[in-house]
Amino acid sequence: MYTVEDFDKEKTKVLKYILYKKRTEQEIRNKFGKIIEEQLLDDIINYLKEAKYINDKEYIEKTLNNFMILKNLSIREIQYKLASKGLKKSDIEEYIYNNKDELEEYEIKSALNIIYKKISFMEQDEIKQLLLKKGYKIENINKAIEEI
Repeated sequence: MYTVEDFDKEKTKVLKYILYKKRTEQEIRNKFGKIIEEQLLDDIINYLKEAKYINDKEYIEKTLNNFMILKNLSIREIQYKLASKGLKKSDIEEYIYNNKDELEEYEIKSALNIIYKKISFMEQDEIKQLLLKKGYKIENINKAIEEI
């Protein structure tokens, strides 16, 4: 068992970590799992979830919005990046399903951006292969090519 002082001290460490940059529950467990006793860490995480400092579904939405503003990624690449943060596959798939139209549009725009960057020194078929390797859907690649 642990004391209230232990809880507050360790909670402050975890809170500093997540206030610096939004984190997933899994990232917190990875960082503090060996430092903080398991039951104490579970209680801290539950406390922070109730206080809305940790919310994996909200994390998915915010991270995806950042990707859409800053990066050119396929939907599959987004899934991998989110999964690498320890997010539940079901939460990721649910978000993607619920925002399918917007994400398809984003994937086409991303493909188009990549095509514009590569078109001056690569053949169209090479670019298509590159996009396929990155996980872009063939129909979205074709739609992007039609827009050139």
